[in-house]
Amino acid sequence: MNDLGQDLELRLVRYFTVVAAHQHFGRAAADLHVAQPALSRQIQRLEKYHGTRLLDRTPQGTRLTPAGQTFLPQAQALLQAARQAELAVREQARPERITIGYVEDLVITAAVRRRHPNAAIATRHLSCRDVGALSDKRVDALIARTPLPLAADNVSTTPLYEEPRMLVIPRGHPWADRPSVTAEELADEEAAPCAFETPDWTSYRILGAGVPPIESYEDKLELVATGRAIAVLPVGDRRSSLRPELVTVPIEGAPPSQVVLVSRKGDPNTMIRDLRLAAKAVLAAPPC
Repeated sequence: MNDLGQDLELRLVRYFTVVAAHQHFGRAAADLHVAQPALSRQIQRLEKYHGTRLLDRTPQGTRLTPAGQTFLPQAQALLQAARQAELAVREQARPERITIGYVEDLVITAAVRRRHPNAAIATRHLSCRDVGALSDKRVDALIARTPLPLAADNVSTTPLYEEPRMLVIPRGHPWADRPSVTAEELADEEAAPCAFETPDWTSYRILGAGVPPIESYEDKLELVATGRAIAVLPVGDRRSSLRPELVTVPIEGAPPSQVVLVSRKGDPNTMIRDLRLAAKAVLAAPPC
């Protein structure tokens, strides 16, 4: 504040810089879309605030006084700082955005939306071949079952829960009436390849000789239903139960399937943290 107890108005500062740029009150008034007498009064207010003249009228127009020459760069810097502050606020006020990738049946969009009702939340279903979706920024985070073909140094991984495996087979299969099967009994079965999986125990495995690579979940179940293959799935995935020609059998001795949330290390998206909290709250335990 000055000695009069008044704050410096940015509008007056802007008027001054425009007059200084045009060196003419008439042209400056036209540029600012104000009447020339009104502009002159505003500049007088600014000069009264500083206690000195900033502009002198001449027959050719207007020129800066020594005080005006001193004030001009400071005025320009003040307006630039105000503009940067405005842009920063607008950037923060933009709708938050996040794209959540998910594999097969895993998605928690509703839980995240409850925390961010105004956010732009998108989901993207990933097939077993979409191995680069996180690294090439098609998604901001990935909810999936391990193992994943991602370099540990490049991602942050949050374990959510573990669940046992089950065998999905057609009703006429010799094991259909058994209370369980063992991992050893499945060891000799040939696994169909999938680029998203590793050779070890994976969350989704199609077993059967000569089975080609398959991406569609429904196509996988169709192979099982026709007796051409059997499938190993996590028990939390209930979609196979929608087909009456399929039955599930628990698998003993198989390592559990782990559900994780994965994001890029150092990602500045502020919604990543809240997504992690929502995932841990909603997916804190495997489905019953």
